[in-house]
Amino acid sequence: MKAVLFALNGSYSHTNLAIRCLRAPLAARGFDVALVEGTLGDTDSRLLDLLFAERADVYGFSCYIWNIDAMLRLASDIKKLLPNAAVVLGGPEVMFDTERFSALSFVDHIVCGEGERVFCSLCEAIKNGEKPERVIRSNDMSLTDGILYSPEEPHRRLMYYESSRGCPYNCAYCLSSATRGVAAKDARQTLAELYEFEKFDDDITVKLVDRTFNFDKKRANEIWRGLLDEKYTKKYHFEICASLLDDESFEIFEKFPKGKIRLEVGLQSTKKETLAATSRHIEPKAVLDACKKIKDMGNIHVHLDLICGLPGDGFFDVASAFDEAFGCSSLVQVGFLKLLHGTALRRDAEKLGIKYRDHAPYEVLATRDISYEELRKLHEISDVMERFFDSGKFEGTLEYALSLSDSPFAFFSGLCDFIESEDGRPIRRIGQNDACRLLYSYVKNEFCADEDRLEALIHDDFSKNEVRRAPRLKGNG
Repeated sequence: MKAVLFALNGSYSHTNLAIRCLRAPLAARGFDVALVEGTLGDTDSRLLDLLFAERADVYGFSCYIWNIDAMLRLASDIKKLLPNAAVVLGGPEVMFDTERFSALSFVDHIVCGEGERVFCSLCEAIKNGEKPERVIRSNDMSLTDGILYSPEEPHRRLMYYESSRGCPYNCAYCLSSATRGVAAKDARQTLAELYEFEKFDDDITVKLVDRTFNFDKKRANEIWRGLLDEKYTKKYHFEICASLLDDESFEIFEKFPKGKIRLEVGLQSTKKETLAATSRHIEPKAVLDACKKIKDMGNIHVHLDLICGLPGDGFFDVASAFDEAFGCSSLVQVGFLKLLHGTALRRDAEKLGIKYRDHAPYEVLATRDISYEELRKLHEISDVMERFFDSGKFEGTLEYALSLSDSPFAFFSGLCDFIESEDGRPIRRIGQNDACRLLYSYVKNEFCADEDRLEALIHDDFSKNEVRRAPRLKGNG
């Protein structure tokens, strides 16, 4: 019996860990297992060709907010072509809105929760001619052993690894709040499995998908200390709670070679009322102080996440949080609230005055505290940040330019307005030459910058990232 595990990723650089978690236990039970992965940039026709070519008995679709529409189209198509095949939906997007998906005629089964064991049991039942329940729920948080990637298979520079499941916190906007408890591999097993990535000769980054990697400080420190060993040659990305770091954590961090680890920290807001309204029990100052301490070490990239649209946060609250976070991090990631099925904020959205899109990804449209127009402005600022700052293509120029401004948020907001007035195109449609000219004109005109120094910095940044001749700037603007 053959099972296809299908994933649709956001971009080519990503891979799907969930379908790899299912592959090993299915193969151990004797099933013929095929992984099919595509991206949102692929056409439905190409993806359907790949799925149909397998002519499997069971098709498992890994569903998320960013791919659910395409997944449903393809699931419907494959059912028409192979009516005897079982179509199974799983993943976070189908866990809590089961009535909607079970009503679809082309869906045979929905797996809610961790799928390693129940999906295998479902396939066994189908193989034996049984008629399993339409909706199958799992509360088993056991983790799959190993790294789930094989050097013989195509792989990407970014690879994922799971050392724990669950989260000790209950943030009202997060799906992890809908489950209780944490299951984790111990430090010894985690280090042994991370060493398996040394089979890959590439310069890869191992991104741990753990929701709060350092929920157990002792375990986290033991793993970080182990990774100091030179035999671990990869780069490692961790999502952490900065306020849980202790003196031992900082002592370990100081010893890492530059670039070996990256830390992601969910700040989300600096307003205590907002944090309380979302059941996020952190002290913003403690988080910022810890991140600033790491940033000042100079060897670790630390980025802070903000969420726009949380209850209680207005436009200027976001601006204030951005400025505070900017000075304490390598990068500020500006995200936007999604009202996910199964979360407290979605349940209480009307009471809280939150308006959001009915279709995935269920993004906030407006709240009592922030208007639609203000959220659109924040989206534009986020796009400008991504193009000029996050890309690293204007590093020297922005270091100088931002030193002329009292507020990073005001700087990028002003740059956003300047581009709109001078060019009018969306930032994604502006070529690199024109981006250089716009940045030059903005900084020169708004901050009375030294023209020679500014031009030299932009040309230097341009030459590091482009093979073309740098654009002429003097006399521009």
